[in-house]
Amino acid sequence: MNKLKSLSPQEVEELIDTNSIIIDIRREDEWKHTGIIKNSHTMTFFDMFGNCDISTWMSKLENLISTKDDLIILVCAHANRTRTVADYLIQNHGFTNIAHLEGGIAAWIEEDKDLEKYNK
Repeated sequence: MNKLKSLSPQEVEELIDTNSIIIDIRREDEWKHTGIIKNSHTMTFFDMFGNCDISTWMSKLENLISTKDDLIILVCAHANRTRTVADYLIQNHGFTNIAHLEGGIAAWIEEDKDLEKYNK
């Protein structure tokens, strides 16, 4: 059975320039406030009311991956939303290599890791 892998900020930092796919699932206001991790794809999953457009989000995800075995690293504020999204992808869509940033962007910032300004 596949399960979510937790990666430390250091482990994620080491994967930034690899073939891994980093997806920041936070909202635009959060990206603007903190910035984003280099090479991450900004794809909001839950809006501020907890709603999501799963079909649109899944379509965007499918455009980023080549197989369901690709390493996908999910990022949110504190690693709560990423657990929910990862479980959904593993249980309902058969993804086999899902990880998340343990502690979320808050842990990244706490460890003084580099962030890029969100420009959109």
